Amino acid sequence: MRDSLIRYRALIDNQIETLSLNAEPRNLYEPIRYIMKLGGKRFRPVLTLLSHSLFNDDIDKAVLPAIGIEVFHNFTLMHDDIMDKAPLRRGKTTVHAQWNDETAILAGDVMLVKAYELIVQVKDSLLKKVLQTFSDCAINVCEGQQIDMDFESMNEVNETAYLEMIRLKTAVLIGFSMELGAIIAGAETIQITLVRSFGENLGLAFQLKDDILDVYGDHEKFGKQVGGDIITNKKTFLWIEACKMADPDQKKMLIHWFSMKAFDPKEKIKAITQIYDDLNIKSVSEEKMNVYIRNAFAKLDSLNVAESVKHPLVNFTTKLIEREK
Repeated sequence: MRDSLIRYRALIDNQIETLSLNAEPRNLYEPIRYIMKLGGKRFRPVLTLLSHSLFNDDIDKAVLPAIGIEVFHNFTLMHDDIMDKAPLRRGKTTVHAQWNDETAILAGDVMLVKAYELIVQVKDSLLKKVLQTFSDCAINVCEGQQIDMDFESMNEVNETAYLEMIRLKTAVLIGFSMELGAIIAGAETIQITLVRSFGENLGLAFQLKDDILDVYGDHEKFGKQVGGDIITNKKTFLWIEACKMADPDQKKMLIHWFSMKAFDPKEKIKAITQIYDDLNIKSVSEEKMNVYIRNAFAKLDSLNVAESVKHPLVNFTTKLIEREK
């Protein structure tokens, strides 16, 4: 299992390293090279290859489409960082901060086109299905991002609305990563549906873990600004649960901090985190995350392939959720 994952990651890294990009204009293509070389988990393309391997051992034909998913994911990160005014990505300066907003927007646009170019590297009989499925996914991601931004100006966001937002913004792409691998492998429709559902549940759990790490993660390991969601008034699962569980004084304090226009970031993070601690919000969030993990594995249990074939995906998923960054 470990050998196959090492091979998958090596295939992905090699393809990204040799990604065909023009030399000029330098300020258009250099930001793309920069963000792609920042690394990251690369788990979405790995999931595409793992999904493919559930049904077909010959993963070579899934590699380029898998790289397309990674390019698309990094395109979304580049644009999200502009919207969030984020200073760091994977422990390094974000593209818009290193260059400027206009350059980052345009470079991101090229990445979206490049993602399509890579994802359509499938046999002709699959082209229409892959294009439609990816386009639906890309629109969902944009819808999720807009809803996320809308939440920033709202005092109240309920759990149902939040979970739907992260499903669109994060989980749908992870579901598509799994779905794409199964489609290319020639899996039956019911199998494709199960792996997509596995991926979406995994994506929901992944985002909840990210919410937790944003508050409780180690800065050196996390690679992003710890407390960034608090600073930018993100209505995360932790925030929503805290608002539900808070006594009147705590609720007043939560609203107060999230309504301030000028504040000391460290003071704000400390105050909000203290309320989370008092309400045991970390444990509440972890239990919700585990619900989605159990849902994901239930879908995998229903998949009619040998248990031994599932082991690499199970082990990879477990490590992904137990991550500290």
